Amino acid sequence: MRYLPPSAEVMLSATCWLVLAISFTEAAPPMPPPRHPPASRPFGSLPNGQSASLYTLEVPGGWRAEITDYGAILTSFEVPLGNGAPVDVVLGFDALDGYIGVHPYFGATCGRVSNRIAGGAFDLDGRHHTLAKNNGPNHLHGGIIGFDKKLWKATPRLSDRGPAVDFQVVSPAGDEGYPGTLTARVTYTLTPAGELWVEMSATTDSPTIVNLVHHSYWNLAGQAAGTVRNHELAVTADSYLPVDAGGIPTGTFAPVAGTPFDLRPERSPAATLGAAIDGLPPSDDGKNPGGIDHNYIVRDWKPDGALRSVALLRDPASGRTLEILTDQPGIQVYTSNYLDGSVRGKGGVAYGKQAAICLETQKFPDSVHHPDWPSTRLDPGQTYRHTMVHRFGAR
Repeated sequence: MRYLPPSAEVMLSATCWLVLAISFTEAAPPMPPPRHPPASRPFGSLPNGQSASLYTLEVPGGWRAEITDYGAILTSFEVPLGNGAPVDVVLGFDALDGYIGVHPYFGATCGRVSNRIAGGAFDLDGRHHTLAKNNGPNHLHGGIIGFDKKLWKATPRLSDRGPAVDFQVVSPAGDEGYPGTLTARVTYTLTPAGELWVEMSATTDSPTIVNLVHHSYWNLAGQAAGTVRNHELAVTADSYLPVDAGGIPTGTFAPVAGTPFDLRPERSPAATLGAAIDGLPPSDDGKNPGGIDHNYIVRDWKPDGALRSVALLRDPASGRTLEILTDQPGIQVYTSNYLDGSVRGKGGVAYGKQAAICLETQKFPDSVHHPDWPSTRLDPGQTYRHTMVHRFGAR
């Protein structure tokens, strides 16, 4: 056996350990991309002196969402798919002042009950409740000061899915005419794949009704790109709810087949929004602007809490897609028919008619007056839950 001096043995040993360390490093799996909790910054002051904040959710790859605690509103969502820089695909404003002013619920969380309640009133357990009327004779999206106009308590965190913000608001008994004290919660989460999860829940101390909605206006070509008439839309529904002149469902389920409302995924070629809009022209008196503003009944829905794919929106020019998954029985499709260019959004862009589309998962509008529809009732000890997933892609 060859004798080595102590110094050579040390050097040899160190070299072996170095080789072993290099080999181990090369064989180790790659480190996951860094994840960061949401950052926040001031977003301005409300008329009552309260301060609003803006929360930024980011994941590697260029995905970015911004949400304010005023109204639990999604103010922007940047999609990196396709060539060039990420594109903001939701309509909205650059500053808080725009959201404080009059606007059509851009990016808002609407409640207690979204959509319309006929006559602004309902009966519950033999008691008559009169609500705020803010849509002619009807109640819309929670009333005059709905959840979209309240300052929510925000808690940013890093969840198992990705960066998230939990929002909470307490609506006292009698708020906008509703019975019971309602505690509502909304969580926005951005996943590494660029999915935007919106999870809503509520509890009450007395029987009441609740039907929360996320109300973003989407244009997959970009918020400043103009009309969505060239977008293709598939909705997994065989029927929809016809409405009267005030937008209140008539109570019947109508088949979509053979009508401009036919957006079924089986259609070939796919339905374009422009063709559907043209098939639903404005009324002669100008009170009905035309286009789609109707609830679709999700095909094969069951009250099992499972997520189902209910809509697929596609911009042919960019190839961007947005798939909506939800556990709710209905989805309101609204082609922004009431936009008329008078509202100026980000960068001073004038938002004209059909500049975006809303895809609002929900229980059916005016359900409180239809006992045979999925109920919006909530009792003490129960938890209302509503999940919707925005899944982006390119094809």
